[in-house]
Amino acid sequence: MRIINSFIVLIVLFLTPAPATAISLLRDSDIEHALQQLARPILQAADLPSERVKVLVVDDLQLNAFVIDNHHIFLNAGMVLKTNSASMLQSIIAHEAAHIANGHIARRAKNIKTARSAAGFGMALGIAAGAAGGNVALGTGLAIGLNSSAERNFLAYNRSEESSADQSAMQYMRRAGVSLQGMADVLEIFSGQESLLPARQDSYLRSHPLSRERLRQARSNAATQSPSKPDLSAEYWHARAKAKLAAFLRPPSTILARDQRKLPKDLRAISLAIALSRQGKLSEALNQLRIAQGIRPRDPYYQELYAELLMRNLKFSAAVTAYEKAVAMAPKDSLILAGYGRALLANNQISKALKTLENARARDFRSTKLLRDLAVAYARSNKPEMAALVTAERFALQGRLKDAKVHARRAVLGLPTGSPAWQKAQDILNISTK
Repeated sequence: MRIINSFIVLIVLFLTPAPATAISLLRDSDIEHALQQLARPILQAADLPSERVKVLVVDDLQLNAFVIDNHHIFLNAGMVLKTNSASMLQSIIAHEAAHIANGHIARRAKNIKTARSAAGFGMALGIAAGAAGGNVALGTGLAIGLNSSAERNFLAYNRSEESSADQSAMQYMRRAGVSLQGMADVLEIFSGQESLLPARQDSYLRSHPLSRERLRQARSNAATQSPSKPDLSAEYWHARAKAKLAAFLRPPSTILARDQRKLPKDLRAISLAIALSRQGKLSEALNQLRIAQGIRPRDPYYQELYAELLMRNLKFSAAVTAYEKAVAMAPKDSLILAGYGRALLANNQISKALKTLENARARDFRSTKLLRDLAVAYARSNKPEMAALVTAERFALQGRLKDAKVHARRAVLGLPTGSPAWQKAQDILNISTK
């Protein structure tokens, strides 16, 4: 997965016994856009702000999906790849959205706060909570790590909550005009696993208890729904998310050998471009990418991938130009802005790189790769105290609290006492894992 490191960025969340061990997200602006397209009608039907609830992909091929705050829905890569239709994936999103809308997250957060053995539920989400309230510094006060019992407490739903989430999810799907058969198809995947030992069950089933009644209800509701024409737009975005994930995660030889005639022509070309680039065949990859761009010439995500491949070929000046085009098409996309900033940094345009990376960070703080680039930009701008602060934040997001505090101390020494940056460094120093 070396190519993924160039444009899919790692982020830390919690979900592990203390001391915290990182789990990572696969950050790709194209995949996230595709998932957001699928989620938007569901979130709107649930009266949740689609611009504030983000769907993110976890770098894990196990079947699972979960929510741990009111602003993120997490889908394991394996779960996305397992779905065979847009409605299947939308039913999973609807179910997780229902846990948010029905207040299940608030209940579990209360449980975590009263668990003496839990240090907190994640630095990254702590910062997210602060950012959502307009005060990032407040969020950094939450500690890192969960012991195994607290983790189970936080993640596990009871059967009544699952039934409630199913009922709400089906209402959202009806309102959004999404086929309820998608939910039945998802539950079918896990049918028959209840009798297995927990260690042999899919992780989704361990946190989302399945019952025959849930499956029966899903089938019954699907049977009574009036048939409708397939949503071709939703099916396209589902196919696009799956095609890109598969190209990133599966062996390139598998992607190049498989029959992809069922995919739209642009998605076939993108799959081949990614697979070829992972084999080091960048010229051939760019040729395939040009095919996709010919079909969708105003697509910012294809333009971004083109720029990224130029970066991988060390053509920094050309990459800057290519990224400028992508930014012009999607000026608010944080990951595209981060890539542009990285290209500017590589091209020794330090002042512009710093401004661009700060813009990207203001829109999405969750990228540790962005924070690394930003620290380099500060260092090369002769601002070592800010480089130290950003590095401290990056280590904190990775669960490396000891390293984070080392750099936070360096930042405090150079920052004006009482300034927002100084306070942010102090917040990191004040984090406790006990």
